[in-house]
Parts: sequence; C-alpha cells; structure tokens
Amino acid sequence: MAYKSLSKKDAPKNITNIEKELNENDFIVSKTDLKGKIIYCNEIFTEMAGYPAADLIGSNHNVIRHPDMPKIAFKILWDLLKAKKEFFGFVKNLSADGSYYWVFAYITPDFDTNNNVISYTSVRRKASSSAVQAIIPIYKLLVDAEMRGGMEASQTILNDFLAQKNLSYDELVINLQKGMSL
Repeated sequence: MAYKSLSKKDAPKNITNIEKELNENDFIVSKTDLKGKIIYCNEIFTEMAGYPAADLIGSNHNVIRHPDMPKIAFKILWDLLKAKKEFFGFVKNLSADGSYYWVFAYITPDFDTNNNVISYTSVRRKASSSAVQAIIPIYKLLVDAEMRGGMEASQTILNDFLAQKNLSYDELVINLQKGMSL
C-alpha cells in the first residue's frame, strides 16, 4: 500500500484558536523510526491529529508541530533520546483542521537485544490544565527569544528560568503535571 507521507507543507494554513481536549483516560500512542517518521499510531492519535493513519504512517512526527512550540523543547527531546534517556514534556500539537490540543508526553527509546536504539515510542495523555496555564507564558518567552536570537537565546532563557527556580527540566515538567505551582 502506498502512503501519502505528509510533510510540514501539508500543515493547515488557517490556524485557529479552537482547542480539542483529550478525555482523562485517553492515551495517544505512536512509534517512530530513528529519524522521527511515524511507523505506528493509535486511533486516538488519528482522531486528535485529524489525519487518516495511512497519511500519518511514513510522515515525520513534526507534521503536527504547532508554531507556538519552542524549538528548544524538541532539541531537549532529541538530546535525551539520543543519550538513550526518556523525555517528559508538554506539547501543543496542531490538528489538520487548524485546531490544537495539549498533551503531556512521555517518549522513550526502544532497544534491541544488543541495547541498540531501534525506534521511539511516545505515549501522551491529557496535560493538566494548571500545567498548561503555567507553561504557556514560558513557551511564549522561548519562542520570542528564538525569533530574536535563535535556539541559543531560548536555551539561555530556559537555563536562567530553571536556575532561578532551582529545578532541572525534568523536575519542572513533573511538578507542573502533578499540579505543583512554580
């Protein structure tokens, strides 16, 4: 079967301010190859993203990246995965119809019997509303910094913020999902 294989140029041009919400017990599951191309996605993923599975399979996972997401978040993600570590984070995803949805993402490398990374599995659930409200202004600062000075500028802002709060990136994310205030 031939797949369409979506790219960023297939992303919706008319981005709306309409939010879709996951149900409390929903899990979005996807698996990618080592380059981030989708090799598996569950039905909840296709529903939230608004694309048929046949179009998502073979497409780079960044096809659903919302422009409000700072690039530094994905650099952190890939740095951790390449170091064979897991990633936790908040992600605002873009749906095919221009709407968006927030998730709390857990991404882990998958290993073969020789401890080689062979793919990545991502399980996403509903992000807590308090976490989303806390992360929105932080992400805005990071995106604005990236527009002015690139990813290095947003990395500096993020590092300064974490140092001020005396938190690691992981501690920040986990604390926010648990409903703890900054």
